[in-house]
Order: sequence, then structure tokens, then C-alpha cells
Amino acid sequence: MTQITFKVEAFWDWEAQVWVATSEDVPGLVTEASTIEILTQKLREIIPELIVLNSIVPSDYVGSITFELISHRQELIEVTS
Repeated sequence: MTQITFKVEAFWDWEAQVWVATSEDVPGLVTEASTIEILTQKLREIIPELIVLNSIVPSDYVGSITFELISHRQELIEVTS
């Protein structure tokens, strides 16, 4: 069976102080967490559930999948002399 890689994008929501993840490859995927590590763990649980619910893989699928987490964080820092 061909290995499929699901791309997931994450960004830091400065106002909410959380990482937010979404994916065009995994319909319905929207989740957030306070750290990138917690977010990654949540994705390990959510992605398999969603790809079965969306019939991307059959409900009796047994095997592994890969996801690529692409993150972006931008911060403003003050420089003083």
C-alpha cells in the first residue's frame, strides 16, 4: 500500500496564546493546544479518526500513516539601547 503523507499547518494565535492546526488534506481538522508538543499529540489521535470518518481510508484499515506538521510563529520583540 502506498504511504500517504497528510500535511497539517499550525500557527501561533497570539491573542488566544495557543497553537492552532488545520489541514486541507484532512477534512474537519481544527484543533488547538498550548504547546506544539501537546498539539502534536492531539494530532496523533485526531487524524486517524478523521481519515476514517471521511472515508480517506477504509474503516478496517490497519497500518501506519504520516503527517507533516508545518508551523509558523511570529513574535514582536522590543530592542532597547
